[in-house]
Amino acid sequence: MYSVIAHLSWDINRILFEFGPIKIRYYGLFFTAGFICGYLLLRWMYRTENKNVDDVDSLLIYMVIGTIVGARLGHCLFYHPAYFFEKPIRFLEIWKGGLASHGAAVGITISAWLYSRKHKDQSLLWLMDRLAIPVALAGFFIRIGNFFNSEILGRASDVPWAVIFVNGLELDKEAQMTPRHPVMLYESLCYGCIFLILYLLYRKYRAATPGGLLVGLFFVLVFTARFVLEFFKLRQAEFAQGLPLSVGQMLSIPLVIAGVLLLIYRRPVASTESIAAPEKKK
Repeated sequence: MYSVIAHLSWDINRILFEFGPIKIRYYGLFFTAGFICGYLLLRWMYRTENKNVDDVDSLLIYMVIGTIVGARLGHCLFYHPAYFFEKPIRFLEIWKGGLASHGAAVGITISAWLYSRKHKDQSLLWLMDRLAIPVALAGFFIRIGNFFNSEILGRASDVPWAVIFVNGLELDKEAQMTPRHPVMLYESLCYGCIFLILYLLYRKYRAATPGGLLVGLFFVLVFTARFVLEFFKLRQAEFAQGLPLSVGQMLSIPLVIAGVLLLIYRRPVASTESIAAPEKKK
């Protein structure tokens, strides 16, 4: 039996404000903040490496589409396939929620590949190394949004920092009064630390960053953290309730392996590449 005394009771309204039919939700605000910060980071990196800064506008479109489509398909196919194939129109009902980070990783990679085919000076590996930094930062913001949304909940716990999610989307009325691990905040903290590691490494090497170093570290650190933190989460996929590992853990394993391979076979940057700061426009 878990005591409700001295635990944070979290029942904030998911909607920040309404203007007629328009509803601005905290989750959407943090999701957008991730893209805006990522966009500004990429512009800085492109200037640092004498790349065409205007290309970032085109890249942002690729990333937004890849993230949303990949995350949505990942949620539908990985976690609730029977429900969505019963009525395929449900795939499009994105306003009802349902995005998966593993699907987003695949969507971002495919979008980066399509983008790099049209920009020969920006190889897929070069691009993925740079994208790893803003994507980690976006993960930090998005998990805070999940906290405001009272979703992706943790298991019951009596730790002093446990939270009672009064409006928990995945809970019945009785379970809503049970203190739980605020696992989405654990993830947010992990992604914030990973962002700092990747950012500081990029500041050290800049254009001389070995190919595969940053994205390899991203895959290893992010999905190792995800694997571990899944032990503190409620399982989301009904079909996997009795399995030794959750769906999130099973999907994380190949991405960690991919990250290790990238780190082992990372490529040095040719010495002819310029690392000088770009000339200022007059």
